[in-house]
Amino acid sequence: MRIPPELAERLSALRAQKKTIVFTNGCFDLLHPGHIHQLREAKKLGDFLIVGLNSDASVRRLKGEGRPLLSADARRELLLAIRYVDAVIVFDEDTPEVLIREVQPDVLAKGAEYTEEDIVGAEFVQSYGGRVVRIPMLTGYSTTDLIARVRGK
Repeated sequence: MRIPPELAERLSALRAQKKTIVFTNGCFDLLHPGHIHQLREAKKLGDFLIVGLNSDASVRRLKGEGRPLLSADARRELLLAIRYVDAVIVFDEDTPEVLIREVQPDVLAKGAEYTEEDIVGAEFVQSYGGRVVRIPMLTGYSTTDLIARVRGK
């Protein structure tokens, strides 16, 4: 189980109180306003926001050598400092499918750049009556583009 016991207890208590649990995920390497927008909008969808965070190895496999710029521990600390984020769980797989199955969120939130068919875990969340919400992106922000600009490319 990837969910720490204290978080599992918290989720049980929230469910008993009929609170809405929201899940989103990403690499969050080099936080920017687009990320803050995504997290703020995801938090508006419920009472408790969990962020699934790709591990360093997972980011490297997905984004290539030279990434992540910040370690998972550093990225986790930054995310936890954002008032919209209630919990962060680091996962090592390329997708958060296993983690989503463990959390069983009421709402799965992802950026609108993904089609619903491409959102990992969408079918599972919908299978028990959960919702999938695509959050409109804040244009002009991309970690990959920002890194390229800094590197002068």
